[in-house]
Amino acid sequence: MKTHVGISFIMTLCIAGALLSGCKSTRTSEPAPAATVQPAATVQPAATPKPAATATGRCGACQASRTYPANDVIRLDIQMPAEVPMNAAFDHAIKVTNLSDMTVSDVAITEYLPKNFRFVKSNLPAKADGDKLMWTLDSLDGNASRQITISGVATTSDCLTNCATVTFLVPACASAEVVEPKLKLTKTAPKEAILCDPIPIKLAVANSGTGAVQGVKIVDTLPPGMTTTDGKNEIVFDAGTLAAGQSKEFSAMLKASKTGVYVNRAVTTSSSGLKAEVTTETIVRQPVLAITKTGPARHYMGRPATYVITVTSKGDAPAPNVVLEDTIPQGVQGVKPSAGGTVSGSKVVWQLGTMAANTSKQVTVTYTPVAAGTLSNTATAVGACANAVTAVAKTNVIGIAAVLLEVIDTDDPVLIGHETTYIITATNQGGIASTDVQITASWEDAQEYVSSSGDTRGVIEGNSIKFAPLPSLPAKAKATWKVVVKAVKPGDIRFRVAMNTAELGRSVDETEATQHYE
Repeated sequence: MKTHVGISFIMTLCIAGALLSGCKSTRTSEPAPAATVQPAATVQPAATPKPAATATGRCGACQASRTYPANDVIRLDIQMPAEVPMNAAFDHAIKVTNLSDMTVSDVAITEYLPKNFRFVKSNLPAKADGDKLMWTLDSLDGNASRQITISGVATTSDCLTNCATVTFLVPACASAEVVEPKLKLTKTAPKEAILCDPIPIKLAVANSGTGAVQGVKIVDTLPPGMTTTDGKNEIVFDAGTLAAGQSKEFSAMLKASKTGVYVNRAVTTSSSGLKAEVTTETIVRQPVLAITKTGPARHYMGRPATYVITVTSKGDAPAPNVVLEDTIPQGVQGVKPSAGGTVSGSKVVWQLGTMAANTSKQVTVTYTPVAAGTLSNTATAVGACANAVTAVAKTNVIGIAAVLLEVIDTDDPVLIGHETTYIITATNQGGIASTDVQITASWEDAQEYVSSSGDTRGVIEGNSIKFAPLPSLPAKAKATWKVVVKAVKPGDIRFRVAMNTAELGRSVDETEATQHYE
Protein backbone atom coordinates (compact mmCIF):
# COMPACT_ATOMS: atom_id res chain seq x y z
CA MET A 1 0.00 0.00 0.00
CA LYS A 2 1.35 3.42 -0.91
CA THR A 3 0.24 6.76 0.55
CA HIS A 4 0.75 9.86 -1.63
CA VAL A 5 1.13 13.34 -0.22
CA GLY A 6 1.84 16.02 -2.87
CA ILE A 7 1.59 19.64 -3.89
CA SER A 8 0.61 21.15 -7.24
CA PHE A 9 2.87 23.31 -9.37
CA ILE A 10 1.82 25.36 -12.40
CA MET A 11 4.15 26.34 -15.19
CA THR A 12 3.19 28.67 -18.02
CA LEU A 13 5.06 28.80 -21.28
CA CYS A 14 4.15 31.09 -24.18
CA ILE A 15 5.59 31.16 -27.64
CA ALA A 16 4.83 33.76 -30.20
CA GLY A 17 5.35 33.43 -33.93
CA ALA A 18 4.49 35.11 -37.22
CA LEU A 19 3.73 33.84 -40.58
CA LEU A 20 7.29 34.63 -41.64
CA SER A 21 9.19 33.92 -38.41
CA GLY A 22 9.39 31.04 -35.91
CA CYS A 23 10.42 30.52 -32.29
CA LYS A 24 11.11 27.80 -29.71
CA SER A 25 10.83 28.13 -25.95
CA THR A 26 11.84 25.89 -23.07
CA ARG A 27 10.99 26.32 -19.38
CA THR A 28 11.61 24.29 -16.25
CA SER A 29 9.96 24.44 -12.89
CA GLU A 30 12.31 27.12 -11.65
CA PRO A 31 10.60 30.29 -10.42
CA ALA A 32 9.15 32.27 -13.30
CA PRO A 33 7.97 35.87 -13.60
CA ALA A 34 4.63 36.45 -12.01
CA ALA A 35 3.05 37.09 -15.37
CA THR A 36 3.76 33.57 -16.59
CA VAL A 37 4.04 31.31 -13.51
CA GLN A 38 0.81 30.74 -11.62
CA PRO A 39 1.23 28.44 -8.61
CA ALA A 40 -1.92 26.63 -7.57
CA ALA A 41 -0.73 26.50 -3.99
CA THR A 42 1.80 28.60 -2.21
CA VAL A 43 4.39 26.81 -0.09
CA GLN A 44 6.65 28.85 2.17
CA PRO A 45 10.29 27.79 1.99
CA ALA A 46 11.43 25.91 5.05
CA ALA A 47 14.65 24.49 6.33
CA THR A 48 15.17 21.07 4.77
CA PRO A 49 15.76 18.40 7.47
CA LYS A 50 18.22 15.64 6.84
CA PRO A 51 16.18 12.51 5.90
CA ALA A 52 16.22 9.80 8.59
CA ALA A 53 17.39 6.29 7.70
CA THR A 54 14.39 4.15 6.85
CA ALA A 55 13.85 0.44 6.37
CA THR A 56 13.24 -0.71 2.81
CA GLY A 57 11.08 -3.77 2.11
CA ARG A 58 9.54 -5.45 -0.92
CA CYS A 59 7.30 -2.43 -1.57
CA GLY A 60 9.94 0.24 -0.94
CA ALA A 61 10.67 2.61 1.91
CA CYS A 62 8.03 2.85 4.58
CA GLN A 63 8.83 6.59 5.28
CA ALA A 64 9.30 9.59 3.02
CA SER A 65 10.18 13.28 3.47
CA ARG A 66 10.18 16.08 0.84
CA THR A 67 10.59 19.82 0.98
CA TYR A 68 8.50 22.09 -1.28
CA PRO A 69 8.73 23.87 -3.66
CA ALA A 70 10.82 21.51 -5.77
CA ASN A 71 13.04 22.96 -8.48
CA ASP A 72 14.09 21.44 -11.76
CA VAL A 73 11.28 18.92 -11.85
CA ILE A 74 9.27 19.55 -15.05
CA ARG A 75 10.40 21.16 -18.28
CA LEU A 76 7.85 22.27 -20.83
CA ASP A 77 8.91 22.70 -24.50
CA ILE A 78 6.73 24.15 -27.27
CA GLN A 79 7.88 24.11 -30.92
CA MET A 80 6.26 26.10 -33.70
CA PRO A 81 7.32 26.16 -37.34
CA ALA A 82 9.32 29.17 -38.38
CA GLU A 83 6.68 30.00 -40.93
CA VAL A 84 3.21 28.74 -41.55
CA PRO A 85 0.90 29.38 -44.51
CA MET A 86 -2.43 31.03 -43.89
CA ASN A 87 -5.49 28.86 -44.22
CA ALA A 88 -3.38 25.69 -44.48
CA ALA A 89 -3.01 23.04 -41.79
CA PHE A 90 0.29 22.82 -39.96
CA ASP A 91 1.62 20.96 -36.88
CA HIS A 92 3.31 22.19 -33.79
CA ALA A 93 4.41 20.25 -30.67
CA ILE A 94 4.29 20.54 -26.93
CA LYS A 95 6.75 18.31 -25.02
CA VAL A 96 6.70 17.77 -21.28
CA THR A 97 9.80 16.23 -19.64
CA ASN A 98 10.33 15.01 -16.06
CA LEU A 99 13.84 16.15 -15.15
CA SER A 100 13.88 14.35 -11.82
CA ASP A 101 14.25 10.71 -10.82
CA MET A 102 10.84 10.65 -9.12
CA THR A 103 7.45 10.02 -10.62
CA VAL A 104 5.10 13.01 -10.74
CA SER A 105 1.35 12.66 -10.97
CA ASP A 106 -1.71 14.50 -12.23
CA VAL A 107 0.23 16.26 -14.98
CA ALA A 108 -2.19 18.70 -16.66
CA ILE A 109 -1.14 20.54 -19.87
CA THR A 110 -3.16 23.47 -21.13
CA GLU A 111 -2.61 25.36 -24.42
CA TYR A 112 -4.15 28.81 -24.81
CA LEU A 113 -5.11 29.36 -28.45
CA PRO A 114 -4.90 32.77 -30.14
CA LYS A 115 -8.00 34.12 -31.97
CA ASN A 116 -6.44 33.60 -35.38
CA PHE A 117 -5.80 29.81 -34.78
CA ARG A 118 -8.35 27.13 -35.56
CA PHE A 119 -7.71 23.71 -33.89
CA VAL A 120 -8.01 20.65 -36.11
CA LYS A 121 -6.69 17.65 -34.12
CA SER A 122 -4.00 16.30 -31.80
CA ASN A 123 -2.28 12.97 -31.37
CA LEU A 124 -3.57 12.76 -27.80
CA PRO A 125 -7.27 13.36 -27.21
CA ALA A 126 -7.74 16.95 -26.10
CA LYS A 127 -10.52 18.56 -24.13
CA ALA A 128 -11.51 21.84 -25.73
CA ASP A 129 -12.83 24.63 -23.54
CA GLY A 130 -13.29 27.89 -25.40
CA ASP A 131 -9.85 29.08 -26.40
CA LYS A 132 -8.10 26.34 -24.40
CA LEU A 133 -6.99 22.80 -25.17
CA MET A 134 -6.31 20.54 -22.19
CA TRP A 135 -4.49 17.23 -21.85
CA THR A 136 -4.09 15.19 -18.65
CA LEU A 137 -1.42 12.58 -17.86
CA ASP A 138 -2.03 10.44 -14.77
CA SER A 139 1.70 10.23 -14.11
CA LEU A 140 5.05 10.82 -15.68
CA ASP A 141 7.97 8.64 -14.67
CA GLY A 142 11.31 10.07 -13.69
CA ASN A 143 13.41 11.23 -16.68
CA ALA A 144 10.53 10.48 -19.05
CA SER A 145 8.96 12.69 -21.74
CA ARG A 146 5.61 12.87 -23.53
CA GLN A 147 4.98 14.87 -26.71
CA ILE A 148 1.67 16.24 -27.93
CA THR A 149 1.38 17.11 -31.62
CA ILE A 150 -1.34 19.65 -32.44
CA SER A 151 -2.63 20.31 -35.92
CA GLY A 152 -4.34 23.60 -36.72
CA VAL A 153 -4.86 26.44 -39.24
CA ALA A 154 -3.83 30.14 -39.10
CA THR A 155 -6.89 32.12 -40.13
CA THR A 156 -5.26 35.58 -40.44
CA SER A 157 -1.87 36.93 -41.27
CA ASP A 158 -1.29 38.20 -37.77
CA CYS A 159 1.39 36.52 -35.66
CA LEU A 160 0.41 33.43 -33.80
CA THR A 161 1.12 33.43 -30.08
CA ASN A 162 0.50 30.02 -28.45
CA CYS A 163 0.95 29.67 -24.72
CA ALA A 164 0.98 26.45 -22.68
CA THR A 165 0.93 25.75 -18.99
CA VAL A 166 1.58 22.61 -16.99
CA THR A 167 0.52 21.64 -13.47
CA PHE A 168 1.67 18.57 -11.59
CA LEU A 169 1.98 16.96 -8.18
CA VAL A 170 5.28 15.94 -6.62
CA PRO A 171 4.20 13.23 -4.17
CA ALA A 172 5.84 12.16 -0.93
CA CYS A 173 5.22 8.40 -0.81
CA ALA A 174 5.47 5.93 2.07
CA SER A 175 5.05 2.16 1.59
CA ALA A 176 3.66 -0.55 3.84
CA GLU A 177 3.92 -4.23 2.94
CA VAL A 178 0.59 -6.04 3.17
CA VAL A 179 1.00 -9.58 4.52
CA GLU A 180 -1.48 -12.45 4.66
CA PRO A 181 -0.39 -15.27 6.97
CA LYS A 182 -2.26 -18.55 6.58
CA LEU A 183 -2.46 -21.51 8.94
CA LYS A 184 -2.42 -25.06 7.60
CA LEU A 185 -2.88 -28.08 9.89
CA THR A 186 -2.10 -31.64 8.90
CA LYS A 187 -2.49 -34.79 10.95
CA THR A 188 -1.38 -38.36 10.43
CA ALA A 189 -2.90 -41.32 12.27
CA PRO A 190 -3.09 -45.03 11.38
CA LYS A 191 -6.23 -46.02 9.51
CA GLU A 192 -6.36 -49.24 11.54
CA ALA A 193 -5.00 -50.22 14.93
CA ILE A 194 -5.07 -53.16 17.35
CA LEU A 195 -6.90 -52.56 20.61
CA CYS A 196 -4.00 -53.22 22.97
CA ASP A 197 -1.38 -51.35 20.91
CA PRO A 198 -0.59 -47.62 21.32
CA ILE A 199 -1.85 -45.41 18.48
CA PRO A 200 0.76 -42.89 17.27
CA ILE A 201 -0.39 -39.54 15.85
CA LYS A 202 1.49 -36.57 14.42
CA LEU A 203 0.26 -32.98 14.08
CA ALA A 204 2.02 -30.40 11.91
CA VAL A 205 1.04 -26.72 11.75
CA ALA A 206 2.49 -24.46 9.04
CA ASN A 207 2.29 -20.82 8.01
CA SER A 208 1.74 -21.09 4.27
CA GLY A 209 1.09 -17.38 3.78
CA THR A 210 3.17 -14.21 4.09
CA GLY A 211 4.15 -12.49 7.31
CA ALA A 212 4.48 -14.00 10.75
CA VAL A 213 1.54 -15.31 12.78
CA GLN A 214 1.62 -15.25 16.56
CA GLY A 215 0.01 -17.18 19.40
CA VAL A 216 -0.44 -20.41 17.45
CA LYS A 217 -2.01 -23.24 19.45
CA ILE A 218 -3.25 -26.74 18.56
CA VAL A 219 -6.10 -28.40 20.47
CA ASP A 220 -6.98 -32.04 19.76
CA THR A 221 -10.10 -33.13 21.64
CA LEU A 222 -10.19 -36.93 21.70
CA PRO A 223 -13.42 -38.85 21.03
CA PRO A 224 -15.08 -40.93 23.79
CA GLY A 225 -13.23 -44.18 24.44
CA MET A 226 -9.86 -42.76 23.41
CA THR A 227 -7.26 -41.09 25.64
CA THR A 228 -3.57 -40.37 25.72
CA THR A 229 -1.42 -43.09 27.23
CA ASP A 230 -1.39 -41.09 30.47
CA GLY A 231 -5.20 -40.79 30.55
CA LYS A 232 -5.87 -37.29 29.15
CA ASN A 233 -8.94 -36.55 26.99
CA GLU A 234 -7.44 -33.51 25.27
CA ILE A 235 -4.05 -32.68 23.76
CA VAL A 236 -2.82 -29.07 23.66
CA PHE A 237 0.35 -27.96 21.85
CA ASP A 238 1.73 -24.39 21.96
CA ALA A 239 3.40 -23.60 18.64
CA GLY A 240 4.15 -19.95 19.50
CA THR A 241 5.09 -17.70 16.55
CA LEU A 242 5.39 -19.06 13.02
CA ALA A 243 7.31 -17.09 10.40
CA ALA A 244 6.19 -17.26 6.78
CA GLY A 245 6.90 -20.74 5.43
CA GLN A 246 7.74 -22.12 8.89
CA SER A 247 6.16 -25.29 10.29
CA LYS A 248 6.28 -27.14 13.60
CA GLU A 249 5.50 -30.80 14.29
CA PHE A 250 4.15 -32.47 17.43
CA SER A 251 3.40 -36.10 18.27
CA ALA A 252 1.47 -38.10 20.86
CA MET A 253 0.54 -41.67 21.74
CA LEU A 254 -3.11 -42.62 22.17
CA LYS A 255 -4.95 -45.71 23.36
CA ALA A 256 -8.49 -47.02 22.89
CA SER A 257 -10.60 -48.71 25.54
CA LYS A 258 -12.73 -50.68 23.09
CA THR A 259 -13.02 -51.55 19.43
CA GLY A 260 -14.81 -49.25 17.02
CA VAL A 261 -14.40 -46.28 14.67
CA TYR A 262 -12.77 -43.21 16.21
CA VAL A 263 -13.15 -39.81 14.47
CA ASN A 264 -10.54 -37.41 15.76
CA ARG A 265 -10.77 -33.62 15.10
CA ALA A 266 -7.91 -31.21 15.78
CA VAL A 267 -8.07 -27.39 15.55
CA THR A 268 -5.29 -24.80 15.36
CA THR A 269 -5.85 -21.11 16.12
CA SER A 270 -3.78 -17.93 16.41
CA SER A 271 -4.04 -14.83 18.57
CA SER A 272 -5.14 -12.88 15.46
CA GLY A 273 -8.12 -15.17 14.88
CA LEU A 274 -6.76 -17.45 12.17
CA LYS A 275 -8.09 -21.00 12.31
CA ALA A 276 -7.59 -24.37 10.58
CA GLU A 277 -8.78 -27.85 11.40
CA VAL A 278 -8.27 -31.46 10.30
CA THR A 279 -10.08 -34.74 10.95
CA THR A 280 -8.76 -38.31 10.93
CA GLU A 281 -10.51 -41.67 11.31
CA THR A 282 -9.01 -44.76 12.92
CA ILE A 283 -10.68 -48.17 13.11
CA VAL A 284 -9.65 -50.06 16.24
CA ARG A 285 -9.88 -53.83 15.95
CA GLN A 286 -9.14 -56.80 18.19
CA PRO A 287 -8.05 -60.33 17.27
CA VAL A 288 -10.18 -63.18 18.65
CA LEU A 289 -8.99 -66.78 18.91
CA ALA A 290 -10.98 -70.03 19.11
CA ILE A 291 -9.65 -73.53 19.78
CA THR A 292 -10.92 -77.09 19.49
CA LYS A 293 -9.32 -80.38 20.49
CA THR A 294 -10.47 -83.85 19.51
CA GLY A 295 -9.22 -87.30 20.44
CA PRO A 296 -10.46 -90.84 21.14
CA ALA A 297 -13.21 -91.02 23.75
CA ARG A 298 -12.22 -94.61 24.62
CA HIS A 299 -8.76 -96.05 24.22
CA TYR A 300 -6.75 -99.07 25.29
CA MET A 301 -3.85 -98.58 27.57
CA GLY A 302 -0.45 -98.98 26.00
CA ARG A 303 -1.66 -97.98 22.57
CA PRO A 304 -0.73 -94.56 21.02
CA ALA A 305 -3.59 -92.04 21.06
CA THR A 306 -3.55 -89.05 18.67
CA TYR A 307 -5.21 -85.69 19.42
CA VAL A 308 -6.02 -83.00 16.82
CA ILE A 309 -5.88 -79.34 17.93
CA THR A 310 -7.32 -76.56 15.71
CA VAL A 311 -6.74 -72.86 16.37
CA THR A 312 -8.91 -70.31 14.48
CA SER A 313 -8.54 -66.53 14.19
CA LYS A 314 -12.14 -65.29 14.34
CA GLY A 315 -11.74 -61.55 14.98
CA ASP A 316 -11.69 -58.61 12.55
CA ALA A 317 -7.92 -58.21 12.80
CA PRO A 318 -4.89 -60.48 12.39
CA ALA A 319 -3.74 -62.23 15.58
CA PRO A 320 0.03 -61.75 15.92
CA ASN A 321 2.44 -63.99 17.84
CA VAL A 322 0.00 -66.85 18.44
CA VAL A 323 1.40 -69.55 20.74
CA LEU A 324 -0.26 -72.95 21.26
CA GLU A 325 0.56 -75.04 24.34
CA ASP A 326 -0.65 -78.55 25.14
CA THR A 327 -0.14 -79.75 28.70
CA ILE A 328 1.29 -83.26 28.83
CA PRO A 329 -1.09 -85.30 31.01
CA GLN A 330 -0.01 -87.67 33.75
CA GLY A 331 0.26 -91.38 32.93
CA VAL A 332 1.52 -91.11 29.37
CA GLN A 333 4.76 -91.72 27.60
CA GLY A 334 6.14 -91.46 24.05
CA VAL A 335 5.11 -87.82 23.37
CA LYS A 336 5.14 -87.16 19.60
CA PRO A 337 4.09 -83.65 18.38
CA SER A 338 3.49 -82.74 14.74
CA ALA A 339 5.86 -80.51 12.78
CA GLY A 340 6.86 -77.34 14.60
CA GLY A 341 6.01 -78.63 18.05
CA THR A 342 8.67 -78.84 20.74
CA VAL A 343 8.54 -80.41 24.18
CA SER A 344 9.28 -77.82 26.86
CA GLY A 345 9.02 -79.14 30.40
CA SER A 346 5.50 -80.40 30.96
CA LYS A 347 4.15 -78.85 27.74
CA VAL A 348 4.26 -79.24 23.99
CA VAL A 349 4.61 -75.78 22.36
CA TRP A 350 3.90 -74.55 18.79
CA GLN A 351 4.80 -71.03 17.62
CA LEU A 352 2.00 -70.32 15.13
CA GLY A 353 3.08 -66.74 14.31
CA THR A 354 0.59 -64.22 12.92
CA MET A 355 -2.80 -65.59 11.94
CA ALA A 356 -4.91 -63.58 9.52
CA ALA A 357 -8.59 -63.09 10.30
CA ASN A 358 -10.79 -66.09 9.45
CA THR A 359 -7.90 -68.52 9.08
CA SER A 360 -7.09 -71.73 10.98
CA LYS A 361 -4.03 -73.80 11.81
CA GLN A 362 -4.06 -77.45 12.86
CA VAL A 363 -1.53 -79.56 14.77
CA THR A 364 -1.50 -83.05 16.27
CA VAL A 365 0.12 -84.68 19.28
CA THR A 366 0.32 -88.38 20.13
CA TYR A 367 0.53 -89.83 23.66
CA THR A 368 0.76 -93.46 24.81
CA PRO A 369 -1.23 -93.96 28.02
CA VAL A 370 0.36 -96.34 30.50
CA ALA A 371 -2.35 -96.26 33.17
CA ALA A 372 -6.04 -96.99 33.05
CA GLY A 373 -8.53 -94.28 33.95
CA THR A 374 -9.61 -90.89 32.57
CA LEU A 375 -6.94 -89.07 30.60
CA SER A 376 -7.66 -85.30 30.63
CA ASN A 377 -5.72 -83.30 28.04
CA THR A 378 -5.80 -79.44 27.95
CA ALA A 379 -4.60 -77.16 25.12
CA THR A 380 -4.29 -73.34 25.37
CA ALA A 381 -3.82 -70.75 22.60
CA VAL A 382 -2.90 -67.10 23.21
CA GLY A 383 -1.79 -64.23 20.97
CA ALA A 384 -0.73 -60.60 21.26
CA CYS A 385 -3.89 -58.67 22.19
CA ALA A 386 -5.99 -61.85 21.92
CA ASN A 387 -7.47 -63.44 25.03
CA ALA A 388 -6.31 -66.95 25.89
CA VAL A 389 -8.66 -69.81 24.92
CA THR A 390 -8.56 -73.44 26.08
CA ALA A 391 -9.93 -76.77 24.96
CA VAL A 392 -10.01 -80.06 26.89
CA ALA A 393 -10.17 -83.58 25.48
CA LYS A 394 -10.94 -86.52 27.79
CA THR A 395 -10.21 -90.16 27.03
CA ASN A 396 -11.33 -93.22 29.00
CA VAL A 397 -8.23 -95.40 29.02
CA ILE A 398 -9.10 -99.10 29.33
CA GLY A 399 -6.59 -101.65 30.56
CA ILE A 400 -6.53 -105.29 29.21
CA ALA A 401 -5.38 -108.43 30.88
CA ALA A 402 -3.36 -109.97 28.09
CA VAL A 403 -2.24 -113.25 29.69
CA LEU A 404 0.24 -115.35 27.74
CA LEU A 405 0.24 -119.15 28.31
CA GLU A 406 3.46 -121.10 27.73
CA VAL A 407 4.22 -124.86 28.22
CA ILE A 408 7.67 -126.49 27.86
CA ASP A 409 9.09 -129.90 28.77
CA THR A 410 12.44 -130.14 30.49
CA ASP A 411 13.49 -133.45 28.89
CA ASP A 412 12.67 -134.48 25.37
CA PRO A 413 12.98 -137.28 24.18
CA VAL A 414 12.34 -139.30 27.28
CA LEU A 415 13.53 -142.90 27.85
CA ILE A 416 10.81 -145.23 28.93
CA GLY A 417 10.79 -145.41 32.73
CA HIS A 418 12.28 -141.96 33.06
CA GLU A 419 10.56 -138.70 33.97
CA THR A 420 10.10 -135.25 32.37
CA THR A 421 8.71 -132.07 33.88
CA TYR A 422 6.24 -129.79 32.14
CA ILE A 423 6.59 -126.12 33.21
CA ILE A 424 3.40 -124.05 32.75
CA THR A 425 3.82 -120.24 32.80
CA ALA A 426 1.07 -117.61 32.68
CA THR A 427 2.39 -114.06 31.97
CA ASN A 428 0.11 -110.99 32.20
CA GLN A 429 1.28 -108.78 29.33
CA GLY A 430 -1.66 -106.42 29.71
CA GLY A 431 -2.11 -103.25 31.67
CA ILE A 432 -4.39 -104.45 34.39
CA ALA A 433 -4.49 -107.44 36.67
CA SER A 434 -6.07 -110.65 35.45
CA THR A 435 -8.38 -112.41 37.92
CA ASP A 436 -9.38 -116.03 38.54
CA VAL A 437 -6.55 -117.49 36.50
CA GLN A 438 -7.23 -121.26 36.31
CA ILE A 439 -4.92 -123.89 34.82
CA THR A 440 -5.98 -127.44 33.82
CA ALA A 441 -3.41 -129.92 32.44
CA SER A 442 -3.98 -133.37 30.88
CA TRP A 443 -1.75 -136.17 29.56
CA GLU A 444 -2.10 -139.32 27.49
CA ASP A 445 -2.02 -142.96 28.67
CA ALA A 446 1.61 -143.27 27.58
CA GLN A 447 2.45 -141.12 30.58
CA GLU A 448 1.97 -141.60 34.30
CA TYR A 449 1.43 -138.72 36.79
CA VAL A 450 4.25 -138.37 39.36
CA SER A 451 3.82 -134.99 41.12
CA SER A 452 2.79 -131.32 40.73
CA SER A 453 3.53 -127.94 42.28
CA GLY A 454 2.95 -124.26 41.58
CA ASP A 455 1.30 -121.04 42.69
CA THR A 456 -1.92 -122.92 43.45
CA ARG A 457 -2.59 -126.53 44.50
CA GLY A 458 -3.90 -129.06 42.00
CA VAL A 459 -6.46 -131.91 42.19
CA ILE A 460 -5.96 -135.11 40.14
CA GLU A 461 -8.93 -136.26 38.09
CA GLY A 462 -7.96 -139.28 35.97
CA ASN A 463 -5.36 -138.24 33.36
CA SER A 464 -5.67 -134.54 34.27
CA ILE A 465 -4.95 -132.11 37.05
CA LYS A 466 -6.98 -129.01 37.80
CA PHE A 467 -5.21 -126.29 39.74
CA ALA A 468 -7.13 -123.99 42.01
CA PRO A 469 -7.86 -120.50 40.48
CA LEU A 470 -5.22 -117.82 41.10
CA PRO A 471 -7.25 -114.86 42.47
CA SER A 472 -5.13 -112.16 40.74
CA LEU A 473 -2.25 -111.98 38.35
CA PRO A 474 -0.98 -108.37 38.30
CA ALA A 475 0.04 -106.63 35.09
CA LYS A 476 3.47 -107.75 33.89
CA ALA A 477 3.52 -110.54 36.54
CA LYS A 478 4.02 -114.28 36.04
CA ALA A 479 2.60 -117.42 37.65
CA THR A 480 4.17 -120.90 37.30
CA TRP A 481 2.98 -124.47 37.72
CA LYS A 482 4.90 -127.76 37.26
CA VAL A 483 3.69 -131.28 36.43
CA VAL A 484 6.08 -134.28 36.60
CA VAL A 485 5.20 -137.42 34.57
CA LYS A 486 6.91 -140.76 33.74
CA ALA A 487 7.19 -142.21 30.28
CA VAL A 488 5.52 -145.65 30.24
CA LYS A 489 4.96 -146.23 26.50
CA PRO A 490 6.97 -145.14 23.47
CA GLY A 491 5.46 -142.76 20.93
CA ASP A 492 4.75 -139.14 19.94
CA ILE A 493 2.98 -137.84 23.04
CA ARG A 494 0.90 -134.59 23.52
CA PHE A 495 0.70 -132.79 26.88
CA ARG A 496 -2.24 -130.33 26.86
CA VAL A 497 -2.89 -127.25 29.08
CA ALA A 498 -6.03 -125.09 29.16
CA MET A 499 -6.12 -121.61 30.80
CA ASN A 500 -9.14 -119.46 31.55
CA THR A 501 -9.61 -116.14 33.38
CA ALA A 502 -12.51 -114.00 34.44
CA GLU A 503 -11.70 -111.53 31.63
CA LEU A 504 -11.35 -114.11 28.84
CA GLY A 505 -14.61 -115.93 29.09
CA ARG A 506 -13.24 -118.90 27.08
CA SER A 507 -10.11 -120.97 27.53
CA VAL A 508 -6.73 -120.63 25.87
CA ASP A 509 -5.18 -124.00 24.93
CA GLU A 510 -1.51 -124.88 24.58
CA THR A 511 0.05 -128.29 23.63
CA GLU A 512 3.61 -129.53 24.14
CA ALA A 513 4.90 -132.56 22.10
CA THR A 514 7.24 -135.10 23.72
CA GLN A 515 8.94 -138.18 22.24
CA HIS A 516 9.10 -141.43 24.28
CA TYR A 517 11.59 -144.13 23.27
CA GLU A 518 12.92 -147.52 24.47
